Amino acid sequence: MGKTVFMFPGQGAQYVGMGKEFYDTIPACKAVYDLASEVTGLDLPALCFEENDKLNITEYTQIAMLTTEAALYTAIKEAGKSCDATAGLSLGEYGALLAADVLSLKDAFAVVRKRGIYMQEAYPTGGAMSAVLALDATTIEKVCEETEGIVSIANYNCPGQIVITGEAGAVEKAGAALKEAGAKRVVPLKVSGPFHSALLETAGEKLGKELENVTVNEISIPYLANVTADYVKDKSEVKGLLTRQVSSSVRWQQSIERLLADGYDEFVEIGPGHTLSGFMKKINRDVKTCNVDTMEDFKKYVEG
Repeated sequence: MGKTVFMFPGQGAQYVGMGKEFYDTIPACKAVYDLASEVTGLDLPALCFEENDKLNITEYTQIAMLTTEAALYTAIKEAGKSCDATAGLSLGEYGALLAADVLSLKDAFAVVRKRGIYMQEAYPTGGAMSAVLALDATTIEKVCEETEGIVSIANYNCPGQIVITGEAGAVEKAGAALKEAGAKRVVPLKVSGPFHSALLETAGEKLGKELENVTVNEISIPYLANVTADYVKDKSEVKGLLTRQVSSSVRWQQSIERLLADGYDEFVEIGPGHTLSGFMKKINRDVKTCNVDTMEDFKKYVEG
């Protein structure tokens, strides 16, 4: 018998119309969007389904992504599908927390709405992120350490793709040094802040205060934290890990490698796009992977 992982993407995969088929056809999914609107005071269907200039702004992107992931997960759960472990990349860790029954929908929506605002406000100008292609992690870590200013690794995505983050000048200097060190390309990313860097520690501290009011349930399904790339065994660890996650590296590749080593052999990406499925092909292309984004994807998965 195989072991299934549900995995949830982070911001960057959002698009206008995400989740609309589920909202229109499955009452339980519509209820998820309605609850998110009620909790946050935002019109989530309009934000997710209609052309607008907010969807790509962090404070709105995060709640839109989580709402869509929660709605798709609800459809999957209603169809009788379940997982043996769960993980999510950055914002997607909140999707994993929902799948592990660690947070309620209401609490998750409230916290992620604030998370997006805090991360947007923490360092509004002067930050940058770049994707470094085809260079090993050890070399990238060394170059970041030797570069003047604040620059570090934001995401260990997969072999050949690591993202650096920090002060714009430092990221640019590190990028030039990484090309000299053998990187195939260093691609500046269109982002609104230096996410997962020390520059966002204040956002993490604010989030930590927000989390004080949240109920954390016993962990019913194993889930892995971005900060440690390890299973969270005790519910008392959850709030601290989420606080640290804002300014710490996302160890996605290491998380997937841990799951593979433990015998998990089916990975289902739940949410917009297929970013994580793409990473999986570079981590281990022999593992069964699929993504549920559209209604066609959903039917194929639940009927398969």
